[in-house]
Amino acid sequence: MKQNLLDFDFQQLTAWFAEQGEKPFRARQVLRWIYKSGEHDFDAMSDLAKTLREKLKQTACIQAPMVMREETASDGTRKWLLDVGTGNAVETVFIPEDDRGTLCVSTQAGCALDCSFCATGKQGFNRNLTTAEIIGQVWWANHELGKGADGNWPVTNVVLMGMGEPLLNFENVMDALSLMMEDQAYGLSKRRVTISTSGVVPAIDRLKNHTDASLAVSLHAPNDELRNELVPINRKYPIKELLRSVSGYMDTLSDRRVPVIEYTLIAGVNDHRQHARELAVLLKDFPCKINLIPFNPFALSDYRRPSSSSISNFRQILHEAGYTVTVRTTRADDIGAACGQLVGEVGDNTRRSQRYRDAAEVQKDNESRSNLEQNNETAAQVTGKRFSRADNLAVAIDRPPRPSV
Repeated sequence: MKQNLLDFDFQQLTAWFAEQGEKPFRARQVLRWIYKSGEHDFDAMSDLAKTLREKLKQTACIQAPMVMREETASDGTRKWLLDVGTGNAVETVFIPEDDRGTLCVSTQAGCALDCSFCATGKQGFNRNLTTAEIIGQVWWANHELGKGADGNWPVTNVVLMGMGEPLLNFENVMDALSLMMEDQAYGLSKRRVTISTSGVVPAIDRLKNHTDASLAVSLHAPNDELRNELVPINRKYPIKELLRSVSGYMDTLSDRRVPVIEYTLIAGVNDHRQHARELAVLLKDFPCKINLIPFNPFALSDYRRPSSSSISNFRQILHEAGYTVTVRTTRADDIGAACGQLVGEVGDNTRRSQRYRDAAEVQKDNESRSNLEQNNETAAQVTGKRFSRADNLAVAIDRPPRPSV
């Protein structure tokens, strides 16, 4: 089988050429052809000796995942469904803006975690993506979109926020990050490459020895009780331990970057004013920026998007507490490419997707028989999820007292 050179970072490619009896500088030449020029044809690599080109054609290849389907949203966002073999396909999303082009990259076929507000988690999990399948998403997007008039590639920012938990695919993700930031490859700034994690604490503790990429933390709740239900990995690595680990990584960076706290706002679950106040207290000694993400609906979820007033109130409370707060603009929800909506096609080894489909069918049958809307208690029994309604307490706290009679 031919060696896919997209699987190698700079050091690995140098070692591979040495094994082939070639000089180390060949790795630099080939790396520049692959990533700077976007070339996959060895015959076109004109500064390589012809004998080496012929040798590479026999022993190696440059193969990104193949595109199965492409969609373009009304706002110009583009989504590709990429075949990664063994019955799996992952989604990659390119978000164009005036001053940047952001690519949302997947790292797993499905997701090993099961966050309650994320469509990917409902698909179950099959396997980790290889380095070639991760960096190949960047390679394909640049190749498909083409260089701009300035001669630069359109992908200026990469966020590992697609399908999967990046830090549960640690080695392959680190190699892919190396290529994104390697000067001989894409040479992206460490501020323009972001790892998003749900909180795999041991892996965060390892990061300092492998990368200096930026970090985003999927928090989504201001306390352990609620986060245990929304982000189940919190039961293993609670908030205090997570924030300690993130602080430890950020302290090793040479500049003054801070992590981004991602908080998906779900109507009636974690979007009340008291949740915002609790979040402000939780993060008071934790330098960060906060990114609020209005929930994006998807099949198999009964969650609702919060109202504009809820989003505004939540943001205002955090802003008045001194935090830098942004609200993520929903992009490409008309093609299912908004945050939390990516699903792809997963040969689920966990049987999780079937359990959710079965639960949905049971719920549908119950609704048909009763002709009444399921209440929250019945939904909890059907899905196996039960939420401690901290939001109900928050509403009670903020509700003005009734006048005495």
